Amino acid sequence: MTVRRLLGSALSALMLSAGVSAVAHADAASPTVSGPVTGGNGAPVLVGHTTFDLASVGYTQSEFFLEGTADAYAPTASLAEDGKWEVEPSSQASYKTRVVVNRPVDERDFNGTVIVEWLNVSGGADASPDWIQAHVELIRDGYAWVGVSAQAVGVNALSPADPVRYASLTHPGDSYSYDMFSQAGQAIRDDAATILGGLRPDHVIAAGESQSAIRFVTYINAVHPLVDVYDGFLVHSRFAGGAPLSQAPLPNVPTPAPSFIRDDLAVPVLVFQTEGDTGGLPARQADGPLFRLWEVAGTAHFDLYGLQIGATDTGGRQSVAAWFDSMLRPTNQPIPGFTCDSPINTGPQTFVLRAAIAALNAWVADGTPPPEAPRLETISLQPLEYALDGNGNVRGGIRTPTVDAPVATLSGLGQSGSPFCFLFGTTTPLTPEQLREQHRNHGGFVSAWNQATQDAVQAGFLRPEDARLIRVVGAQADLPQ
Repeated sequence: MTVRRLLGSALSALMLSAGVSAVAHADAASPTVSGPVTGGNGAPVLVGHTTFDLASVGYTQSEFFLEGTADAYAPTASLAEDGKWEVEPSSQASYKTRVVVNRPVDERDFNGTVIVEWLNVSGGADASPDWIQAHVELIRDGYAWVGVSAQAVGVNALSPADPVRYASLTHPGDSYSYDMFSQAGQAIRDDAATILGGLRPDHVIAAGESQSAIRFVTYINAVHPLVDVYDGFLVHSRFAGGAPLSQAPLPNVPTPAPSFIRDDLAVPVLVFQTEGDTGGLPARQADGPLFRLWEVAGTAHFDLYGLQIGATDTGGRQSVAAWFDSMLRPTNQPIPGFTCDSPINTGPQTFVLRAAIAALNAWVADGTPPPEAPRLETISLQPLEYALDGNGNVRGGIRTPTVDAPVATLSGLGQSGSPFCFLFGTTTPLTPEQLREQHRNHGGFVSAWNQATQDAVQAGFLRPEDARLIRVVGAQADLPQ
């Protein structure tokens, strides 16, 4: 057991002795767990995951089936914008889904926290955007990660991809997805010996991006108060409202837009928004004792790191160098057969998201709150117009060297081209003339880059491990002359 985990356990004991709950009570139903799953094509089907051998970083991957009966929910009163929604179970249906687990092989490397990602189905199949963007932090600090197939689209896409492996899975519809996600967290607590290979979790944190974040708004406001399974939430790139509480084939129960995160929770919530997440601006809310909103300058809803670099990133200098080079030489064709009209965003989302994971974990484990972040500056919201600096980068928000010592203009705003290009933002490298005006010479750039990097570390928005490599690649940068 690590020193951090020992200290966290001791603090939890002290909090409990004082009558303060340090972890969730976990009152959801516990499903039947089977596995590890084998057969079929021999590996879990998961889109957009890392491609390197997890054994090379001391991790292993496994897959399990969860089977049980899930509740759908109906409101007992109107759903208001403040998020304080009262609901009750309205019907039940049987289900069988799967979870994918990435965990440390050696128990001594486990930090005690499990990140449970609601897998994203925007592309028609299960994908793991939070794993791909944050896996470097998860691996180097010893988290376990569990990806949950909570939605019907994801489950229904599995059997066609590998019918031998997944033919037995069944999903009753997304009205039941909330309870299915609760039961996945409950299973991690109740059956850790199976799902986590004997690792004992101290904390279970939920994470989800984009469509999954929209469902989290509804889950947090309506379902979490009933079951109290998760110790904290990372809501990544939400829009203004939540997903329907209930939907076809059950009666449709939409949620209001905007929907704010309720302010009477007993667990922390960190909402992480990119510059491109303009749909979430109407749902901005003030930071509070258990709420933080981080808005990150120069970032898009998804970006080149997530589409290309992250798949092979094991945390070394080479990947950071590839990321830096992508700002100087961006592409509008991040994957084969996919073309946007302009080069896509190459911003710092991955690095700030790593810091968000660490900050949320500390908040959950020992009560240390994350730093409060300034909001992105806007001139108007209707229509949206961001305040920009002389290089075209947005003002305000979380600052990193990419916008405070720039080599490119990084926008999160959408563009046209292949499907989903509207989510990928743009990158426009600064010309040699602009670079000279901004930095004078290479030494001036390195000085500004290092200072902005250190400022981001001190502010709590960049991990020291990443900052070291970011400074190295900046010093070695071959800027256009």
